[in-house]
Amino acid sequence: MRDDTIEDSEAVNLAADWADISQGLRKDLGHQLHSQWIKPIQLGPRCPQTGTLELYLPTEFSANWVRDRFADRLALAWKIASAEVRAVNISVLPGRRQVAELRLHTDGRRPANDGADPAMRAVAADTIGALGFTASVGLDPALTFAAFVTGEANVLAANAAQRMAMAEKPQFAPLYLKAATGQGKTHLLHAIGHAFLLAHPRARIFYCSAERFMVEFVQALKTKQTLEFKARLRSFDLLLVDDIQFIIGKESAQEELLYTIDALLAEGKRLVFAADRAPQALDGVEPRLLSRLSMGLVADMAAADIELRRKILEAKLVRFAPLEVPADVIDFLARTVTRNVRELVGGLNKLIAYAQLTGQEVCLQLAEEQLTDILSANRKRITIDEIQRTVCQFYRIDRAEMSSKRRARAVVRPRQVAMYLAKVLTPRSYPEIGRKFGGRDHSTVIHAVRLIEDLRTRDADMDGDVRSLLRQLES
Repeated sequence: MRDDTIEDSEAVNLAADWADISQGLRKDLGHQLHSQWIKPIQLGPRCPQTGTLELYLPTEFSANWVRDRFADRLALAWKIASAEVRAVNISVLPGRRQVAELRLHTDGRRPANDGADPAMRAVAADTIGALGFTASVGLDPALTFAAFVTGEANVLAANAAQRMAMAEKPQFAPLYLKAATGQGKTHLLHAIGHAFLLAHPRARIFYCSAERFMVEFVQALKTKQTLEFKARLRSFDLLLVDDIQFIIGKESAQEELLYTIDALLAEGKRLVFAADRAPQALDGVEPRLLSRLSMGLVADMAAADIELRRKILEAKLVRFAPLEVPADVIDFLARTVTRNVRELVGGLNKLIAYAQLTGQEVCLQLAEEQLTDILSANRKRITIDEIQRTVCQFYRIDRAEMSSKRRARAVVRPRQVAMYLAKVLTPRSYPEIGRKFGGRDHSTVIHAVRLIEDLRTRDADMDGDVRSLLRQLES
C-alpha cells in the first residue's frame, strides 16, 4: 500500500509540474504551436534508476516532430521543475500503432489528405465488428467545418453539409456532393460526421469508399454472411460514402446499396455521397440507383477561384505561426496553383518544410525554385492579349480602346481593370504591361492597379466585375 501511495503522490507531483511547464511553453511558443504539439503530450512513468520520464504522443509523426524540435527544451524544463527527472524520452503512446493499423484495415485506405496535418490525425477508438464496420470508422479529427474555408465556389455544398449534420431533420435526402479531385468533398464528408456526433453523441456513423463497400459486400457473399452485412449496414444513423463513381460493374452490390438507401431513408436516417461527377454521368450504374442518388440535393463544388485559394492559404498559415510567409508568396501560389486545393496546400507545406529544414527564409524566389513540378503542372499561360479581349467583350467596347488615348470613363475604367488583371494573372512587369496598352508609362499601370484594388474593397459592383472576369480567364 505504501508503494502505491508513493506512486500516486509522484504522479500528482508530475502532473502539477507538467501543468506549469506546459503553461510556460504556451507563452513561449504561442497558442497554435502549443495546441498542436505540446498539449497532446501525455505523461508516462518515471524510471527510478535513470530518472527518465516517458512522454507520449498520439502518432509516430508527432512524436518525431516534437523529439526533433522540443526535446532539449522539454528536458531542461523538467530538470528545473523536478530534481527527480534527469531526462525525458519522447515516443508514441503504447498501443497507438496497433489501433491505427486496425483503423486502416477497417476502412481499406488511409484517411484523405486535403492538406490536413498528419499530427492531427489522432485515431478514434474503434471497435472492430464482424465485417469490419464500426460506430465511427475513419473520421479524421482535422477535417471539421471549422477547418473548411468557404467561398463562392463551395458555399452551397458547405451550407448543405452543415444542414445535414444538424439535430433537426434535413429538408433533403440524400445529399450528393459533386466536385473534382482535391476540391474538398472528402473534407465535408468528415466534417458532417464530426458535427453529427456532436448533435447526436450516441449515433452510429459509417464512412467508407464505394470501392470498399463493394469489397465488403463481395466478402460477405463468399462467407455467406449477407444477412449480417445487411443488418449491420442498416443499423447506422449516418452513412457517408466517398468516391461513389467507383460503384460500377457488380450489379448485386449496386442493388444492395439501392435497398440500403431505401431502408435508411424510410427510417429517417441520413445519407451523404460524394463523387467527381454528377449522378447522371456515372458509368455502369443502373438507372434505379442513379435516381436514388439524385433524388435529394446535388450540390456542386466548383474549382476554387483565386480569392478562395488565397483564403485557404491564409487559413493554413495559422498552424505554422510564428513563421511568416510574405504576401507576395501567398499571392504567387494562389495565382499559379489552380488545379485543386490539395495541390495548393501541398505546395505550401512543401515550401515551408524546405525552408524549415534548410534554415532559409520563405520568399518568392525560393517558391519558384522549389515548386517547379507543381507550378509546371498547373501553369495556364494567360496572355495580356487574352485579358484585353475578355475585358472588351465583358464591357462591350472595341478592342482598340485598350491602346487608345481616349479619356472617357466608359473606356478608362475597363482599361484600368485590364491592367489590374494583367498584373494579377501574368508575370509581366509594370513597364511590359504599359507597352501592351499603347506604350503607357509604368506609373500609369501602377496607378490603375492600386485604384482597382481600392475600388474592389469599396464598390461591390466593381468587385463583382473583377471576380467574374477572373473566373472567365481562369476557366
